[in-house]
Amino acid sequence: MAVLSAGLLAAGALVATAPAAGAADADLARNGGFEAGLDGWSCTGGSGTTVGTPVHGGTSALKATPAGSDNARCSQTVTVKPDSAYTLGAWVQGSYVYLGASGTGTTDVSTWTQSAGAYRQLTTSFRTGPTTTSVTVYTHGWYGTPAYYADDLTLIGPGGGPVAVPAAPTGLRAGTATASAVPLSWTASAGATGYRVYRGGTKVLDTTGTSATVTGLAASSAYSFQVSAVNSAGESAKSAAVSVTTATGGGGGGNGGLPAHALVGYLHSSFANGSGYTRMADVPDSWDVINLAFGEPTSVTSGDIRFSLCPVAECPNVESEAEFKAAIKAKQAAGKKVLISIGGQNGQVQLASTAARDAFVSSVSRIIDTYGLDGLDIDFEGHSLSLATGDTDFRSPTTPVIVNLISAVKSLKAKYGAGFVLTMAPETFFVQLGYQYYGSGPWGGQDPRAGAYLPVIHALRDDLTLLHVQDYNSGSIMGLDNQYHSMGGADFHIAMTDMLLTGFPVAGDQTKAFPALRPEQVAIGLPASTQAGNGHTSPAEVTKALDCLTKGTSCGTYRTHGTWSGLRGLMAWSINWDRFNNGEFAKNFDAYFGS
Repeated sequence: MAVLSAGLLAAGALVATAPAAGAADADLARNGGFEAGLDGWSCTGGSGTTVGTPVHGGTSALKATPAGSDNARCSQTVTVKPDSAYTLGAWVQGSYVYLGASGTGTTDVSTWTQSAGAYRQLTTSFRTGPTTTSVTVYTHGWYGTPAYYADDLTLIGPGGGPVAVPAAPTGLRAGTATASAVPLSWTASAGATGYRVYRGGTKVLDTTGTSATVTGLAASSAYSFQVSAVNSAGESAKSAAVSVTTATGGGGGGNGGLPAHALVGYLHSSFANGSGYTRMADVPDSWDVINLAFGEPTSVTSGDIRFSLCPVAECPNVESEAEFKAAIKAKQAAGKKVLISIGGQNGQVQLASTAARDAFVSSVSRIIDTYGLDGLDIDFEGHSLSLATGDTDFRSPTTPVIVNLISAVKSLKAKYGAGFVLTMAPETFFVQLGYQYYGSGPWGGQDPRAGAYLPVIHALRDDLTLLHVQDYNSGSIMGLDNQYHSMGGADFHIAMTDMLLTGFPVAGDQTKAFPALRPEQVAIGLPASTQAGNGHTSPAEVTKALDCLTKGTSCGTYRTHGTWSGLRGLMAWSINWDRFNNGEFAKNFDAYFGS
């Protein structure tokens, strides 16, 4: 709320200094009173409609309802003159209602009200840049809030030429399809304020971004998709079609053949601690994904990853290399996946150069080939990932350690093909904290590691099998309800997982929203016992979290943005600690999902 309050103060300063409209100025907003329905307006996700009450003026007003990762943004593009002054105003009602203008060519502006029980006027002003010929004006609400209302929106200033219908989008492509969903992305069209996605000629969704995931599809079925661009002048022709066949049910499609609900665990293979050494052959059958902990670099910046079994002096009951490899094959024959996990608490990995990147690819490949593994788990912690000053957009990172990691993983995926299993285990500091802070921030001074996993997850989302954020060893994190949540109970897991399945604006920037992941790509990461890490959650609280996220029950005070029966499952640190604790974690998982 402090950030929002600061924004309100800044907006208030803008309003106070707004220049008066000139005598020749006109209201350029089209259908600002919504008397003609939504004519001229585009609302994300079908969130907008018009109502007869409550209204500020006339007989109609806009009603827009935030839902999931959609903040109910309604916008139109208006033609303006370069280097000219404009005043934007609207009457709004509701909680956290925003009014703004983007694409001004100078400083984009917005203002908002925290709570308006009756209609309240918002105003702000801006000056266009020397080459600006159009701006987008908009209203939107906030995640997790009820519907808001807007009426009598005006944009006062000198008019420009007519807005042109945008060209059809190009570059439509499909990511890795699952049995029920297809991720799509395309190249932006100049002048577009939104896009419409079509399946077999029928519109299935609207979006303001250049990517979307079409869900609710049938397994092993062929589909054709197209996209069009829209603005206040109309809708473009549809793009060239892309054809996709969904995966067969029960696995594949980027999910690595995992069961519908999977249990993931880390096996202490290269070291010993108080939990004791567990041989691969002795890993209980409950565990569907076994992450070998850990592959570590020869030095922080070398990119040269090495893995070896725990020394006999440290682990007296360690198996031989031959027994270890044979046990891996036996697990795979039983349908389990075995991955090499890179990093961990002590394995700092910084791919700061292309040489380190290439060494990473070759050395990880060598480990995978030596042990016949199914894929890779990225468990970069500590100072492995941080963002360089000025790297502010997770969608187009420039920091070498980020760019090189993405490139390296894509190379591994290309080498091993569609069956390659890719998982990640970031800490909350590197993911959900990005809702508030990203890198060193616009003015510097923040921890450059904040949100640093987001560009990696986003760039690899089409290749990502499973993300299991560590919901432990964490400070309090702000959720989408703008409240802080602390580890150890169901509430923390509900709030943190809801962020991944809903999406969120990065560092509060509505133009940089991290898109939701698919439910089958997400598992909840927890300590298997009280000895395994801070933030242990009792089986009863784990069950509450699963009930809330998959069934919509036992949710407590946090209001989720959906219900996801396809949530993949749970991850635990670790298999060893769970065996030390008589298998409590795995038994609870098996009881819940009927394994």
